[in-house]
Amino acid sequence: MTTAQHKIGSGFGANSTAADVLAGVDLTGKLAIVTGGYSGIGLETTRALTEAGAHVVVPARRRATAEEALAGVNGVEVDELDLGDLESVRGFAERFLASGRTVDIMIDSAGIMACPETRVGPGWEAQFATNHLGHFALVNRLWPAVAPGGARIVSVSSRAHHFSGMRWDDVQWTRDYDKWQAYGQAKTANVLFAVHLDNLGRDAGVRAFSLHPGGIITPLQRHIPKEEMIERGWIDEAGNVLNPQGFKTPEQGAATQVWAATSAQLDGLGGVYLEDCDIAEPATDDAQPSGVKPWAVDPGQAARLWDLSAELTGVNAFAG
Repeated sequence: MTTAQHKIGSGFGANSTAADVLAGVDLTGKLAIVTGGYSGIGLETTRALTEAGAHVVVPARRRATAEEALAGVNGVEVDELDLGDLESVRGFAERFLASGRTVDIMIDSAGIMACPETRVGPGWEAQFATNHLGHFALVNRLWPAVAPGGARIVSVSSRAHHFSGMRWDDVQWTRDYDKWQAYGQAKTANVLFAVHLDNLGRDAGVRAFSLHPGGIITPLQRHIPKEEMIERGWIDEAGNVLNPQGFKTPEQGAATQVWAATSAQLDGLGGVYLEDCDIAEPATDDAQPSGVKPWAVDPGQAARLWDLSAELTGVNAFAG
């Protein structure tokens, strides 16, 4: 059964770093795929995993940028991947499968946030398509390499899932587009994806987790005007991060996804949403700023989203 959504007392917390949670962990011989592994918390995740001995594959939409960011990091290879383009997803997956390697860790860290209304593929809303559908297709296409290794798959969501559940009557936001609610729906989808993937994959030894990494100022905010960030109290007029907001460093922001991917404390568990390097509590109060909303961990909604995603992408490793 999926574990209850309650803290386990990991001993780590909001200030823990990726290096802290990997202390004493030997990942020699392990292979990890980290989308977005060349920027922000993804970059810190890649560094931490390689320092613990893992070989990390970083599929990147901006390959040259990724190679520059990762220069000097040992144990990394870069390939091309645009999560908003299903043909690009297929191409990366086929190249990886042709290598004959298996995956031990997969961290779906790439994403876009609060962008102006943008359409990709057959007119899909860009945040839902990139943050969820691209990763859905990628994991399903890589399943032949994921299952044999009994991998852990980590879906990086956000506390922004509080903004919106699934907008089932208009998932693609063809009307009344709101960039923050659309982001919230995409982050809810990231949680629901992990819930159902864990249900489908656990018999093969594959466990899935989702998480909120914390608030971190990184290139993820590229679509948000400076004026809006000042208004929200994130930065001052000079662009300095305002720490009273409780922002984490990138090293701290990477910690929960690295813990999810590697910690023996999570052995035998799965399908749960994490924050601050622990399992999160349910968010039952509308005013509660932390925890996971019930709509994001509902098994029925998770199954419904899986079926919709399979229909939209034409990919389902578990069909039949």
